[in-house]
Amino acid sequence: MHMADALLSPAVGGTMWATSAATLAYSSAKLRRDFDERVPPLMGVLGAFLFAAQMINFTIPGTGSSGHLAGGILLTILLGPHAAFLSIASVLVVQALFFADGGLLALGCNIFNMAFVPAFMVFPLFRRLAGNAPGRLRLNVAILAAALVALQLGAFAVVLETTCSGIATLPFASFLLMMQPIHLAIGVVEGLVTVAVLGLAQKARPDLLRGSLEGRFDLGGKRVLLAFLVAALLVGGGLSRYASVLPDGLEWAVGKLTGKTELEASSGVHAALGAVQNKTALLSGYQLPAPARKEPGPASEKATAAGSGTGVAGVVGAVLTLAVACFCPYLFRGRRRTKPEI
Repeated sequence: MHMADALLSPAVGGTMWATSAATLAYSSAKLRRDFDERVPPLMGVLGAFLFAAQMINFTIPGTGSSGHLAGGILLTILLGPHAAFLSIASVLVVQALFFADGGLLALGCNIFNMAFVPAFMVFPLFRRLAGNAPGRLRLNVAILAAALVALQLGAFAVVLETTCSGIATLPFASFLLMMQPIHLAIGVVEGLVTVAVLGLAQKARPDLLRGSLEGRFDLGGKRVLLAFLVAALLVGGGLSRYASVLPDGLEWAVGKLTGKTELEASSGVHAALGAVQNKTALLSGYQLPAPARKEPGPASEKATAAGSGTGVAGVVGAVLTLAVACFCPYLFRGRRRTKPEI
C-alpha cells in the first residue's frame, strides 16, 4: 500500500506531511513525558521485525496480485499507539530513503495510512470489540476484525488522497472498486498472521494481551526481544528471497485502470524529490547496485543474484530500522523542567 509520488499533488502530499509530522511530535512528547527505558529496545526490535515481514509479498490466488503484512494492529497491540506509530513511521522512512519503496512526497500519506489509521483510529475499536476479559475466540475475532478494518480504511485513504490530488487518471468509483476488495483479501491474511504472531508472543508472556487491553504495554524479558530480533534477521535475510514478484494491491489496481503499474508525474516538485530519492536509495528495489559490467548470462544466474541482493537488503533494512526506531525516544527526550526555588 506504499503510495508513489505520481499519485499525489504537492498540496495533498504537503498537507499529509504536516499531519503526520504533528502526530510524530505528539507521540514523541507522550513518550518523553512517560519515558521508560524499556520502550526504545521494544520499538527497535519490533520495527526491525515489521520491516522484514513487509518484504514477504504473498500471492493473492486468482488475481495476479500480491500483498504484504502492514503490521499496524500487531505493533499497536504490542507497543501501544504512540510507540507503535513512531516505530511504523521509522519503517516507512527507512523504506523510502534507502530502498525507494514509497515516494518522498507520499511519505506523509504512507505514514498516515499505515501508522496513524491502525494506531489511533482502529486500536480503540479493537479494545471495544475485545471487551475487558475476553475469551480466546472473542479476542481472536477482535484481532481479525481490527486488521480487516485497518486495511480497508488505509486503502480508502489512498483512494481519497489520490482523488483529491487530481493528477492521476483514476476515477474515484472505479479506483475504489479495485482497491477495497483486493485489500479485503490482503486483510484476511494480515488478520490471520497477526493472530498467530500474538498467540506465540502470549505463550511467552501469558498476560500480554490482557495488559494491552488495560493500557499496559510490556513484552517483558530479553527472551521475547531476542526471538523477534532473530525472526527479523531470518525473514529479512532468508525468506524475503522467495517473496512474490507480482504487483501489490495498489500497483495491481492502478495497472487494471491505466494499463501500467507505475505512473509518471512531471512537476518540478516531483522531479526534485525524485532526484533526492535517487541519491539516498542505495539499495533501490531491495537489490544490490548493478555492477558496471556485462550482465550474467543464464536466467538462473540473474535470479540467484537478485535473491542474494534481496537477502542482504532485508538484513541491512532491519538493522537500519532497529537503529532509527530505537533512537527516536531519545531524540525527543529533552530535559524535564524543574520549578525554580524561591
